[in-house]
Amino acid sequence: MPAIRHLLLIIPLLWAGLAHGSDAIAYLLNSDSPPPGVVFEVAEGDDDALEWAIPQVRDYVTRLRARHPQLEMALVTHGKEQFALQTKRQGEHAAIHQGVQSLLGDQVPVHVCGTHAGWYGVAEEDFPAYVDVAPAGPTQIHNYEELGWAVIRVEAPER
Repeated sequence: MPAIRHLLLIIPLLWAGLAHGSDAIAYLLNSDSPPPGVVFEVAEGDDDALEWAIPQVRDYVTRLRARHPQLEMALVTHGKEQFALQTKRQGEHAAIHQGVQSLLGDQVPVHVCGTHAGWYGVAEEDFPAYVDVAPAGPTQIHNYEELGWAVIRVEAPER
């Protein structure tokens, strides 16, 4: 029965097109019965997208945890932006790496896409140990969906 209740929560999000960003967060904040978890998805063609995405996810996590303290969350990044998380780019993208470590401190695992990395000759060992290299980002997201988690697409802020 709980699975049906969570499905009923997610369906209005999809119908209303609210499975994106702040609208979905507002919906979840107003919900008395959240899904078992939320997975944030980032998939951009912009190498620097995590510069805005990580702070945005941090804000979402803070707000959702204030309302639903037991809500589980995760982040999956599977576009060009994931390459900022390579070990060799820690100095260049220190704020991004610190943001990821902050998310981990709040029990929010961060996954990158091993398949996408492999297309560019980047191996699992090229990422720091605190970043999980999933075999495939879309499959990782699907696995969370199978657990009844809501997927929230993190999008660039209006400029």
